[in-house]
Amino acid sequence: MRQTSPESISVFELILQIHRSCEGQWHSLTDRCGITEDELEAFLEYAALFLCNLGNYYGEGNQKIVPELSRESLWKIAAISAAATNLLPNTIDAIFSTPPYSLGFPANDTISNYYPGNERITRQEIALVSSVMGSHFLEPENTRLRKIVDNGNVAYHILQASGHADGVFELKHSGDLDGVVRVVQGDHSQELSKVCFELEQARNYAANDRQIQILGDYIRSFQTGSLQAFRESQKAWVADRSPTVENMIGFVEPYRDPYGVRAEWEGVVCISDPDETVRLREFVEKSSTFIRLLPWAVDGDNDGKGPFEKALFEAPEFTSVHALAFCASVVWEAANLPNYNDIRETSGFKNVVIANRMSTNHSPTSPCHYVDPQEVESFRTCTHIVRFITTAVHELIGHGAGKLLSESAPGQFNFDSNNPPLNPLTNEPIRSWYRPGQTWTSVFQDIAPSVEECRATLISEYLMDNKELLSIFGYDENSSVTADDLTYNTYIQIGVEGLQALEHFNVKDQTWGEAHKRGHFVILKQLVTDGGGVLTIEHDGNAQNLTVRVDRSKIISHGKPALGRLLCRLHVWRCIADVDSCRALYEDLSAVSGVYEEWRRIVCSKPEPRWKFVQANTFIKDSEVELKVYEESNVGIIQSWAERDV
Repeated sequence: MRQTSPESISVFELILQIHRSCEGQWHSLTDRCGITEDELEAFLEYAALFLCNLGNYYGEGNQKIVPELSRESLWKIAAISAAATNLLPNTIDAIFSTPPYSLGFPANDTISNYYPGNERITRQEIALVSSVMGSHFLEPENTRLRKIVDNGNVAYHILQASGHADGVFELKHSGDLDGVVRVVQGDHSQELSKVCFELEQARNYAANDRQIQILGDYIRSFQTGSLQAFRESQKAWVADRSPTVENMIGFVEPYRDPYGVRAEWEGVVCISDPDETVRLREFVEKSSTFIRLLPWAVDGDNDGKGPFEKALFEAPEFTSVHALAFCASVVWEAANLPNYNDIRETSGFKNVVIANRMSTNHSPTSPCHYVDPQEVESFRTCTHIVRFITTAVHELIGHGAGKLLSESAPGQFNFDSNNPPLNPLTNEPIRSWYRPGQTWTSVFQDIAPSVEECRATLISEYLMDNKELLSIFGYDENSSVTADDLTYNTYIQIGVEGLQALEHFNVKDQTWGEAHKRGHFVILKQLVTDGGGVLTIEHDGNAQNLTVRVDRSKIISHGKPALGRLLCRLHVWRCIADVDSCRALYEDLSAVSGVYEEWRRIVCSKPEPRWKFVQANTFIKDSEVELKVYEESNVGIIQSWAERDV
């Protein structure tokens, strides 16, 4: 929550203080506080949305969550608790004020608590400090950045997350940055010290020595701020095959940082499901077959995979799990970790599908605003299947494919620098690669998360006409839902997801609030502009309706090549560190103007329902673990969080 906004922790405490004062008997507040049922429900809706997003900005889209009740009503509700009443004077303006409308680089309409403080920091300053950090081999994932001005003197404090809070040291630099740069340890120190205490207890219950090592590396990283220790934890985590209890903990995903490098804390604990994992294993075993079908593959080069793939695709573990506890701003459907490319290439990676999250996609009542009414039934039948298969491909091959051509140290290359590979986009030898100390995120910065998600999604959609792939999951010409049905509905889904994504575009500052959504729109726009009519959007201005139309006859002849052209560009540019070419195309394809702005207005008038997830808790009772499940309601969500005693 502290990473989200300055007020989020106070809002969290406000909600829990009110819960304690009414002892969870929320409907008693109508009489005790003199409010209406509608006012109470508005507060409960706000509280549940806040808790599900771990802050007062949506995890998907990053728009601000503002309660749909008056300030006066909130004062009345808070009056039940002296502690809540004391919190409100310093919090109420931040709860209701717009701007800011969303998260983003600090500006008039946007904020980011990755860059806290009263002194507004510019994008250029962030980039210059990042350059200083890179020169000292200091990675940014577990940091925040504060600008301080005192009597005209400027200082940039890199706030490093660590349980230890006694370290301050200066980073020497020269160049365009006017000001001192200091690393200040101890960000989130209280919370991380508690985390480390619990992880130390967990070591007593580890299933094997490797898990003991993982927990030890976690503790060392979170206590000291060392990301090298976290890297070691990830190497051991990858090698811990098929654990009964799976975990993903740490500063992992950089989606919410507008600069695209600072990571959100997450803690996820899952229980494996070996039966559901079985059907994923055949897919893993055949993964190299499908990599050879991608647009940059070259016969006779690197076993048919071409120079932009690793010589050996280390088939990772691919498991289906059920999330028990999920602490992040988004309860996502799957994961492909770790995010460190050097570890992925040397130690491997894991794919995890979170089955109980995936199952929520299959809802017979979900709105289908952009599907022809005559196709709605077929779309609903197919969409959860398409989503499962594309997610599996997205995680395994999408994020798993590719080789970053690099110079790891002066004169040390992971490719033949005397005879560099041909760039398939120019038919000339490559002219760029990653230099010593450079990483994918440090080079591509703010566009890196979205480009990577777009590339992985493109790979999954590009392969969705492959009969062998679909047959692995049980779909062919004889199944009740045929392989052709899935291919067709994949293109319908491209259109639907691309339109839905427009709700996450911020017109005021012309930015995208969510990496995946931006990628979905880019793919839609690619097919609309370069797909030869395979996908069109029927726009009824009078009825304010949009309908996705797909020409079945053009899927293989026009749709697949159009996806392949965009996919090949993004993949090759990523492999050779050509950020300028990538940025020019990606920003053009993700621009929302003209007819796309007309579509956005219609999409925003038909908002999609916001998912809320009620999480269970575990308690120790008489040396046994007791699982407590809560009712699926706003009250249940609040009670679940209150009983965690955070």
